[in-house]
Amino acid sequence: MGQEQVEEYLEAIYDLEAQDGSAKTTAIAKCLKVAPASVTEVLRSLSAKGLVAYEPYRGATLTAEGRRIAETIKRRHRLLEVFLTDVLRINREKVHDEACRMEHTISEETENALCRMLDAPAHCPHGSPIGPCTRAVGSCPECAGAKETGRETPIIPITELLPEQEGRIAFIRGDCKVVQRLSDLGLTLGTMVSVMRKTPMDGPVEVLVRRTKLAIDHAIAETIFIESPAGGP
Repeated sequence: MGQEQVEEYLEAIYDLEAQDGSAKTTAIAKCLKVAPASVTEVLRSLSAKGLVAYEPYRGATLTAEGRRIAETIKRRHRLLEVFLTDVLRINREKVHDEACRMEHTISEETENALCRMLDAPAHCPHGSPIGPCTRAVGSCPECAGAKETGRETPIIPITELLPEQEGRIAFIRGDCKVVQRLSDLGLTLGTMVSVMRKTPMDGPVEVLVRRTKLAIDHAIAETIFIESPAGGP
């Protein structure tokens, strides 16, 4: 099984798992337009490689390594969609298929260069979030001159925390103005922050930081990433 096929399966499982909690064989087959029997064979192979946890009749879920690969491919796909739409001016209806063909061929160096050129976009043209890079940097302005070292712990946007969960700020997406604005509010790297309340319909997120309660616009909250708490999402 080639690397591209592995990545296609992991990406499909990632999407289905986000919707339903696990990826059923029939759902994967429908998503990838292949026979269910072929999916079963591939899932067994991916399980042997330590990329998925697979139980017959129950479906598959990603392991930590499988999730890492899937998130990398998903990030590259969405960055490519932004590039194709905003730079090459390709019709938005066509960029998904184009990005699918390209996402398996670009290197990490090209991925990071794309992100810098595009000003670290937060969302793809269809509104899906673009995850942060895995480089050991605390903010986008640090990226250009940073050494090629990887982040040791997974990070998630603060919007994914549940009420009363907390975490330490590990990365802030955005330019120097965004970083400074959040810093003025006390939201700096290494600071512990807890979610008090999340309003519906992507409304403000209420957080507690340095004993101060803040109501942060949802779009701004999505730029603040924290080390994933134990037992968290």
